[in-house]
This record gives sequence, structure tokens and C-alpha cells, in this order.
Amino acid sequence: MASPARIAIIDDDTSLREALIALVRSVGHVGTGHGSAEDFLESGEAGAADCLITDIRLPGLSGVDLALQLRAASTGPPVVIITARTETALLARAAQSGALCVLRKPFAADDLLDCLERALADR
Repeated sequence: MASPARIAIIDDDTSLREALIALVRSVGHVGTGHGSAEDFLESGEAGAADCLITDIRLPGLSGVDLALQLRAASTGPPVVIITARTETALLARAAQSGALCVLRKPFAADDLLDCLERALADR
């Protein structure tokens, strides 16, 4: 049996962040939370996380910009972007960031878990 995956969750909404941590833990993964992209980067977790779930809209660096930065550095884990935003251009930019999935809120827990399964398939 594979060891539990480390899933980093970045969202400035504390209640959603905690709910997502609980969800990933409920399926046997290790979930950690960060309130901003900067907090995540400063934690040093980018190299240790097996997958990253991030909101688009964050204080400071956006989730899309974080995904692009990690992709450019070739050091980041697979990224799942979540958002309540509906602007076509923003959703297109999120999809082009290299994110494995872009999920619109409210999304079903099973949809997120399917994205995680895809992200962790080659681990």
C-alpha cells in the first residue's frame, strides 16, 4: 500500500480550507492548509506536496500565478484550481496555467476526489 499523499490546500476562506483538509484526510491523505500562496511558498512545502489545491482569488499572489510559477520552476506538484469566479478569460487562463483540473464552486466532493486520483496516479 502506498504511503498517504501530502495535499496542500491554499484558500483564504478558513472554513472551506478546513473542510477540504478534512475531506482529503477522510480518504487517507495528509492535508495541510495555507491562507495565501506566499504562506505556502514560505513553508517550503512546494517540494514536499504531492498535489496542490488552490483557490484562484487569494490575497497577494493568485492561485493561477502560483500554478504558473511552480510550472516555470518545474518543481511543483500537480495543481487543482478551485474558483467561484465565472469570467471566461480568467477560467481560460486557469486552464492554460497547467492546472490538472479547474473546478467551479460549488463543486461535488467526488469531483475533487476524482481530480486528486488523477493527480496522484503516477506518484
